Amino acid sequence: MSEDINPKVDLRDRITARVNQGLLGTWYAVAKSVQVRGKKPFGVMILGRKLALWRNSDGKVQCIEDYCPHRGAPMSLGNVHSKGLACAYHGVVMDGNGVVAEVPALKNCALEGRKAISSYEVYEQSDAIFVYIPSLSRPKAPSLVLPVELTDESWGKFLCHSIWECPYYYALDNLADPMHGSYLHGQSFTLAYGSKQDTMKLSKIENGFRIEREHQENVNFDYTEMIVDGTQIYCRLDIPYPPAAGPGGAFRIIGYCTPIDEKRCMVFFWRCRHTGSNLALQSWRFLYRTTLEARHWHVIEQDRVLLEAMPLNANKRELLYQHDIGITRLRQTLARAARDQLIAEDAINAEGGNA
Repeated sequence: MSEDINPKVDLRDRITARVNQGLLGTWYAVAKSVQVRGKKPFGVMILGRKLALWRNSDGKVQCIEDYCPHRGAPMSLGNVHSKGLACAYHGVVMDGNGVVAEVPALKNCALEGRKAISSYEVYEQSDAIFVYIPSLSRPKAPSLVLPVELTDESWGKFLCHSIWECPYYYALDNLADPMHGSYLHGQSFTLAYGSKQDTMKLSKIENGFRIEREHQENVNFDYTEMIVDGTQIYCRLDIPYPPAAGPGGAFRIIGYCTPIDEKRCMVFFWRCRHTGSNLALQSWRFLYRTTLEARHWHVIEQDRVLLEAMPLNANKRELLYQHDIGITRLRQTLARAARDQLIAEDAINAEGGNA
């Protein structure tokens, strides 16, 4: 090792790079279920990786690198085949495990049966498709235990999906900052209530933390729970509904943010409500579709427009204060997870080098 290299500084830079790219060994929401259907595959990029998704004959989603091992053409421009996904360029068929299933242009081609590209484990639930991005220390996907709001049928839910031209951690910081709701969204239907002054309180919860206002509860966007459980990252927050929003409890949001690359991300927001009776649930679903949905998209757009207007190095010039304790804890949590990943990877690489 060169004498002018400081290992601690090098690790710190690598931690920053890993956080900016997105943690490995993690499940990410990548698409709405309706985006993957029919005879055409669906291409998507996450963490700088291009992926191709399609449904097999059983309707199960498959995911491989968006790369044909023959000449490098995108598999997402091909067609769904009985054996997998057929490249548009020369018809090479890849199966869901990244194995060359058929080379139709040459009988008994030696490429057939060869594992040639990466494949990814997939989980589908609540109108969304999740893909596991492996790490060196955890190549096989752990079980994905989604929040109860997405798995319990007594919760009504709608999925909202959008692409934002900003780093994914800007979107996460935004969610870990309940106080912005009183200002940025202060003229919105569900967020026009409560005080514009308060202090924030941070508390530990299972697999994460809760950031909340100390002197206001169930009035506005008054708390966020951030979950970083080693397999996924998501948030939970409530927006109390006024009586005009119909029967049921608070309007709950379950949010996931997926990095596309270091400058863009996808956001997935489930709009949930636990209404109790089936009649109340159907009433809310009707009211949401006909009246409330447009108002809530308006709120999302306020976040998107503001975050996209921020410079990419905004965190280099920040002057944080007491309200930002949730943002600080979130950044510490992501940095710690990235550090643990990198140390584990270094140990594996060192062991391999000594073998």
